[in-house]
Amino acid sequence: MSDLVTGDAVVLGLRPARLPSRGLAILLDLAVYVTGYVLISVGLTVATASLDLAAQAAVAVATFLLFLVGVPIAVETLSHGRSLGKLACGLRVVRDDGGPIRFRHALVRGSMGVVELILTFGSIACIASLVSARGRRLGDVFAGTLVVRERVPGTRVMPVPPPPPWLAGRFTGLDLSAVPDGLWLAIRQYLTRMNQLDPQVGATMAVRLADDLVARTGAPPPAGVPAAAFLMAVVHERQTRDAARAFRPAAAGPGAGYAPAPAPAPMPMPMPMPMPRTMPVVAPVPYVAPAPAAPVAPVAPVPPVEAPRAGGFAPPA
Repeated sequence: MSDLVTGDAVVLGLRPARLPSRGLAILLDLAVYVTGYVLISVGLTVATASLDLAAQAAVAVATFLLFLVGVPIAVETLSHGRSLGKLACGLRVVRDDGGPIRFRHALVRGSMGVVELILTFGSIACIASLVSARGRRLGDVFAGTLVVRERVPGTRVMPVPPPPPWLAGRFTGLDLSAVPDGLWLAIRQYLTRMNQLDPQVGATMAVRLADDLVARTGAPPPAGVPAAAFLMAVVHERQTRDAARAFRPAAAGPGAGYAPAPAPAPMPMPMPMPMPRTMPVVAPVPYVAPAPAAPVAPVAPVPPVEAPRAGGFAPPA
């Protein structure tokens, strides 16, 4: 484990890659690069057959530098230190402070890699990696980088032992809101490893943790309860509360206390009238045609009566 300290004074626990894994990753990368270099070289040789020897030599040197120097530098820069071989072996190139590498780091590593990996067939890189305490080759030393392992096996989380049955449920009213997370973590670590400690040292640590817990909660433990059992019971009570809080139905939004008015009850549908089983039979009435009307004789028009004309004769008085 390598203790790298960042600029924020944070210690990074990284596992440097050793010579076998780094050698396998380099061999995979070289196999890919050399295969591409050979294929491109054959194609360029056929394409430049009509040129002179100087031009063919220039093309060959440019192709060599491109595939065995330029391509590895570009791959490490774009992938932040994870080439194809390192990806297969679970490795990554990082800075000394644990951050991702940049172009200048990849440039120094690639330039030194031509000398210590290709021209000397990896002998200088092997010697430097064996001598270095963190398995670094010369390119890593000059670039300020480190190859670390990303696939670290995870540690199995040990469960907290359950409290004695006679202590279950005795701390339901205990106020645990003032207990900090650091104290919970220390108690959990002690409970998961107390069987690996010396009995006297373990008892002393249990008493000290129990005193800190009592000072935070303000409630002394019951008389005659061992400190370790008290810690188990309190941790079990906290886990019970967390589980109840996690599986409790989620409350509604801001209007959680508002109860909507019940929907009006639907109006009852009128009951249909029962149909009679048998309908009364009515005898049909025969149709009788009306008798033709007698012809009416025409009436002669009445001549108008003329009013008497007024004359000059006046009746005697």
